[in-house]
Amino acid sequence: MRPILHLLTFILILLVSLKDCPADTPDSGKPNIILVITDDQGYGDIAAHGNQMIKTPNLDQLYQKSLRLTNFHVDPTCAPTRSALMTGRYSTRTGVWHTIMGRSLMDTNEVTLAEVFKSNGYRTGLFGKWHLGDNYPLRPQDQGFETVVQHGGGGVGQTPDDWQNDYFSDTYLRNGKPEKFQGYCTDIWFDEALKFIEADRTKPFFAYLSTNAPHSPYLVDPEYSDPYEDKGVPKKMAAFYGMITNIDENMGRLLRYLKESGLEKNTILIFMTDNGTAAGLQRPSPEDLSKKQQRRLSKGKPITLETWPGFNARMRGTKGSEYDGGHRVPCYIHWPQGGLTGGKNINQLTAHIDILPTLADLCDLTISSELKLDGTSLVPILTGNKDALRNRTLIVHSQRIESPEKWRKSSVMAERWRLVNEKELYDIQNDPGQTKNVAAEYAGVVKYLSAEYEKWWSSLTPVFSRYVAIGIGSRFENPSHLTCHDWHAPIEQVPWNHQLIAKNPVANGFWIVDVTEPGTYEITLRCRPESAHHPLKKGNARIQIGDVKREQAVSEGDLSTTFEVDLTRGQKKLQTWLDEGNGVTRGAFFVEIFRKEKK
Repeated sequence: MRPILHLLTFILILLVSLKDCPADTPDSGKPNIILVITDDQGYGDIAAHGNQMIKTPNLDQLYQKSLRLTNFHVDPTCAPTRSALMTGRYSTRTGVWHTIMGRSLMDTNEVTLAEVFKSNGYRTGLFGKWHLGDNYPLRPQDQGFETVVQHGGGGVGQTPDDWQNDYFSDTYLRNGKPEKFQGYCTDIWFDEALKFIEADRTKPFFAYLSTNAPHSPYLVDPEYSDPYEDKGVPKKMAAFYGMITNIDENMGRLLRYLKESGLEKNTILIFMTDNGTAAGLQRPSPEDLSKKQQRRLSKGKPITLETWPGFNARMRGTKGSEYDGGHRVPCYIHWPQGGLTGGKNINQLTAHIDILPTLADLCDLTISSELKLDGTSLVPILTGNKDALRNRTLIVHSQRIESPEKWRKSSVMAERWRLVNEKELYDIQNDPGQTKNVAAEYAGVVKYLSAEYEKWWSSLTPVFSRYVAIGIGSRFENPSHLTCHDWHAPIEQVPWNHQLIAKNPVANGFWIVDVTEPGTYEITLRCRPESAHHPLKKGNARIQIGDVKREQAVSEGDLSTTFEVDLTRGQKKLQTWLDEGNGVTRGAFFVEIFRKEKK
């Protein structure tokens, strides 16, 4: 059962909508937009796609009445997908090719969907996950969203998020200010989106409803996960499915609200996900298998598992993979007034970069002619042109390192073909599981797709040496709170979540900051957030910001240590060191920077 709190919230919103629904809400006005994106839910994690275990009746209903992009692709991980979705440009071009290490920060010169809609008279709101920067000028409220309710970082429980958050009755940020909420995270995002929609019915709205679920950690009320465990679904996957079932329940709430409030007819509703499944397919390790199963697996033959194996719609790869299972995801588009209905499949090659130009076209938005989009409007194929977009090439890759490497975990896609990692060619129409490399038989196709990749790569290389800076000292955010989530580091993984922080790893990295105002700054180092009241180890603390270096002792029991420095305007490299006196040195995982007002 849905918690009573959320049921009452929905009833209240519905009553208000029925009472106050203005008579002048014309069907002929600009359409409203609701863009729903879930986190780590793959193509196979919906019953309508053939999964016989998961229960998603409301998504199935949306599937039945929507136009469905069946060959729709995103990046293999979340922050890159979101930057491409927001800008209509390849993620790497925007400065994003990782989910941490300062490479999830989107260049502030990019023009976002929210900025486009806002400049065209729309109200704009984000609810849930942003993952493109937690500091000025990278936050959603700096990038066109007028109303924001969000968690920190790339998920609840990640380093920039509130230290106590665990999906239930957490502290989130409302327009940058911490606020305690009651209930489950997904329920809260939908609650807040419905309140935003209902707050002003005189203007069209763009609501970006971006859930952190079903991303790990896999935490959900047992009422959602137990039914799957009872049917033999492994515990982690059962929780993952339970989180999706809760999302589906909230989608049902949204669909009912739109219908009963009269908004359904002129609202463009898009449902999609951000990458392939994270936990919807078992990956048994050899020690978990019998010798017979190991032999079959080594020969590429299927094996039978005692528990539910999961479902991936016959695709190879999952989240993070360059194979289709890592980046082919659902995308449903429903707009009754615009004729985008009917439960039809559209099989042309499409991608996240197409959403911005498509919405601009559908909503007749004015956008700058200087905006250099990589995507294209899908209106021709949405309105029945079966010959359009048959000869395009799209590219995705999964870099997840400090500096991109050519051909790393890449897929060059044409309607029939996938060129993977430069050497592997798959006929996706006849071999959707990507099991047979036909590069030798189709050398001409390999040559053509390789040339397409070379052009694409050359257009991106100027970005690789640039840094996206975190602003400090601005009147829009003072103090600024930096975390090791955004360290540039020589290691593959920085402490990006609370569990890793709690292990006190010996790690360090640097931030690129932009001193927005010259003046005197206080820089405070901590190994935990201030609210955790966790002491530093006795020893020595050092900082370097630009050419400014400082060093001071840390006493036993100190919760933090603060340096005062005078800084000039401009971009600078900032790094910290906490020397513990036993040969161990690590960076401060949490740094607060405050510009002191002039007296």
